[in-house]
Amino acid sequence: MTQKKVLIVGGGFGGVKAALILSNDNRFEVTLITKSQDLVFYPTLYEMVTSHRDPNSLIPIKNIFENRKINLIFEEAKELDRNNKTLKTTNGGQYVYDILILALGVVTNYFGIPGLKENSFSIKNFEEINRFKAHLHKEMVEEQKLDSHYLIIGAGPTGIELAGTLPEYLKQLSYNHGLKGHKPKITLVEAAPKLLPNLPKDVSTIIKKRLTKLGVNIITKAAIKRLDDDQALIGDKIYKTKTVVWTAGVSNNPFFILNNFSILTRGKVAVNTYLSTERDIYVIGDNADTPYSGMAQTAIWDAEFVANNLIRMEDSKEPKSYKARKPITIIPVGHKWAALVWKNIKIYGYLGWLLRGSADIIGFHDLEAWDKVTKQIIGHTVIEEECPVCNIAKMAKNIS
Repeated sequence: MTQKKVLIVGGGFGGVKAALILSNDNRFEVTLITKSQDLVFYPTLYEMVTSHRDPNSLIPIKNIFENRKINLIFEEAKELDRNNKTLKTTNGGQYVYDILILALGVVTNYFGIPGLKENSFSIKNFEEINRFKAHLHKEMVEEQKLDSHYLIIGAGPTGIELAGTLPEYLKQLSYNHGLKGHKPKITLVEAAPKLLPNLPKDVSTIIKKRLTKLGVNIITKAAIKRLDDDQALIGDKIYKTKTVVWTAGVSNNPFFILNNFSILTRGKVAVNTYLSTERDIYVIGDNADTPYSGMAQTAIWDAEFVANNLIRMEDSKEPKSYKARKPITIIPVGHKWAALVWKNIKIYGYLGWLLRGSADIIGFHDLEAWDKVTKQIIGHTVIEEECPVCNIAKMAKNIS
């Protein structure tokens, strides 16, 4: 039996889920190309800032596909040759396909704002988070004080989650480093008229009250215009700061423009009712122009849809048409508090937080067997710091 060569590009939720499904069918030879050794579990990534162990947010790709028939290529996609059905990578590799599934994710967009890329921090991956945490500790060790201001730019889910957890973390760091009486000044900035612009106004209002209670200042209807190494221009006001975290902007992966895909107004790739953009080429997840593109749940649903349709066609059945699913939004805001929004259902507080934990477990299980999920959840309960001062303070606390 001749196997169909399925080439999947992207090691995020969509690419991994599609590869898992298709690797169970011997009629497909599955190759996954990803530039990262780990799958980033974005729903819990913000927790790494407050020193939860990285196994809760970084899942090694090799572990996910352990004992499965799949070719793993750790390279970055560069050039598509449609005529010869080949994909070239930046390392010079060349891979042939019968079917191509693209799930490359998005990249940070700084919108050309002067100094923003050079002087801001981000928390979109392990390296960026480590850089941000090192900066927080360095200020306290070398200058024996907190920054005059901590600015978080962008009040989407990531900005909200970071703003909710940062006050308590900075207080703990201050205590560890003997900076008693120092109160961090944290401000969340959003250019739109309200927090979480894509959610209902009442949800935004309740989350704003929660953040205010946690000690976070809120600024709306103001955009960052310039960032220097020691100050930021927000609207018409200058803020003295060396700590600005950019969570506001992303753009579609440049691979699609560089390879002449059909791009629509949102910068997403045009797809048909089968999530195909061209013959034998499918685009899923963050890259596709679908109603809920950009959500992890959407990427997984897209992957299941395309993979199951490919299996249907191998079974000589008609493929099904795509129907978008409205994802559940659950946003943690500080310790043991979260907001859940799904259609007309809205839940806040401790119950929302419990449901968020359940959602994470389901998310892990979408990608791993239960024994590995258990290890992920256990990893969540362990706190780690690279800072020796903080580790000594932690040991002293445990002894007392």
